Amino acid sequence: MLVDHDRRRQGYQQGAPPNAPYGAEGYRSHPSALRRFLGGSPAGVFLRLLFLSVLVGASMSMLGLTPGRLFWHIYDSARALVEVGLASLHDFGGWIVAGAIVVVPLWLIARLFAVSR
Repeated sequence: MLVDHDRRRQGYQQGAPPNAPYGAEGYRSHPSALRRFLGGSPAGVFLRLLFLSVLVGASMSMLGLTPGRLFWHIYDSARALVEVGLASLHDFGGWIVAGAIVVVPLWLIARLFAVSR
């Protein structure tokens, strides 16, 4: 089934006058830059944020969390992850050195025998 997506012809078919400007039936003013940035009216956004803040604050209070404890918990977790990562790199570096102590002399001996042929 073919569908006509031209609004001018659709408006004409729906009974709008044929000389109506393009898109006149769906004209809306553009929201201000502040409304676009906030995602709605400032008062509505403020009320939503206030409501969400009360819900999150109450649930944090029930769990015994404070913003300071939450920050330090996140900080300690990140620090532990960095320490684990650095320890892994330290172990990996040890593996490289241990392997190189065996592999490099063997490679050097193999190269010396290959040159002598």
